[in-house]
Amino acid sequence: MFKLVAPDVSFHQSFLESHREWDGAHQDGAGVFMAGDVITPEGFAAWVRQLEDAGQAAEKDGIVPCTYLWIAEGLRYVGAIAFRHYLTPALLNSGGHIGYGVRPSDRGRGAASWALGELCSRLAAQGEPDRVLLTCDDSNAASAKTIERVGGTLEDVRTGADGRPFRRYWIDLAALANQ
Repeated sequence: MFKLVAPDVSFHQSFLESHREWDGAHQDGAGVFMAGDVITPEGFAAWVRQLEDAGQAAEKDGIVPCTYLWIAEGLRYVGAIAFRHYLTPALLNSGGHIGYGVRPSDRGRGAASWALGELCSRLAAQGEPDRVLLTCDDSNAASAKTIERVGGTLEDVRTGADGRPFRRYWIDLAALANQ
């Protein structure tokens, strides 16, 4: 059974296994871009502290306050999901409020849909924001299905700076709160 947990040093070995599976690819929702070192216990602990502090951090260089949660199954790191507290113009165009990623060996098990639904339910219970924006590559059918399963409504498809099309979805949290 999946659960959302705060980043914790006890997941170090399991995270490293996942990190190897990603093989250098971008890990959406994990905040790895902030880490200088996730390999050593000391570096991993410093990164976990950064993730814990990110929700109260001041906006800097387009990075807004963000809550990071890990998708876990027991003591096994399955993936991550992140909620950006508000949108800058750049995030409104192409980043969105929520990013998530599931380790390759756990894809297709429903972890992303479960985590997105759970996070949206928690946000709906808080009453703010009224809706959240998610984006995904137009070619990422699995991510599009995940967002749609949780109630995402496609607003449009845009072309990114890299020339690749991406989808923009809104999830109405107020509607989720009333279910």
